[in-house]
Amino acid sequence: FGMPMGPIELADTVGLDICLHVAQNLAQAYGASVPPRLQQLVDAGKLGQKSGEGFYKYKKGKKLAGSKPGTVDLEATDRMILRFVNEAVACLREQVVENADLLDAGIIFGTGFAPFRGGPLRHIERQGAAKLRTRMQYFQERHGQRFTPDAGWQDLK
Repeated sequence: FGMPMGPIELADTVGLDICLHVAQNLAQAYGASVPPRLQQLVDAGKLGQKSGEGFYKYKKGKKLAGSKPGTVDLEATDRMILRFVNEAVACLREQVVENADLLDAGIIFGTGFAPFRGGPLRHIERQGAAKLRTRMQYFQERHGQRFTPDAGWQDLK
């Protein structure tokens, strides 16, 4: 998708024990579940970069060449990005930020969203809100409520 660092590498860098703690808090607050693989890795002492192994393997703090967590296909990418984009839509609807430009800039500089895409709302504009909302609905039917499009999608063109 073009992020400076992918979500799996970011998790390894932060530490999978920290990610697990955050996931448990979010799961409790939002009625979600913690990914079983994350719990398995932490239980096995594979905490990411700081332990030398997580999703990737590391030596002296550097990711080993050829160390891959597995293949990521377009659907997996869409499932991760669209959840993120959906939250951006919710933030705009809830007036967490004043406007779309500020939201896009904040997410690019604050979270490392792929800068060349212009931010999540610019991404929606380029791809088409109707197309992405339909994709969210597809995932909702197959993977559950966590993919329910936010009500703010109705206001997007």
